[in-house]
Amino acid sequence: MTRRCVAVLAMVVATWGLGAASTEAAPKSYRNCDAVHQDYKGGIARKGAKDKRRGGGSARYKPHVDTALYTANSNKDRDKDGIACEQ
Repeated sequence: MTRRCVAVLAMVVATWGLGAASTEAAPKSYRNCDAVHQDYKGGIARKGAKDKRRGGGSARYKPHVDTALYTANSNKDRDKDGIACEQ
């Protein structure tokens, strides 16, 4: 019984260690807002962001919500409303 537990534990630890390293990719950091708009017309937002612009922004271009991606590109959020490169 003890050998079986050790074998199962070893398998779980090996799977856990490999899975975390292979599935995590760093979010893309864009050079400027023109590059962001190539992939995301409405910009990139963190979860829960509220658009400070009058009227809440354009209904045509809704931002893509991805907190990790926003964090990697937060230097492009000029008005600090949680949405980078909004149009």
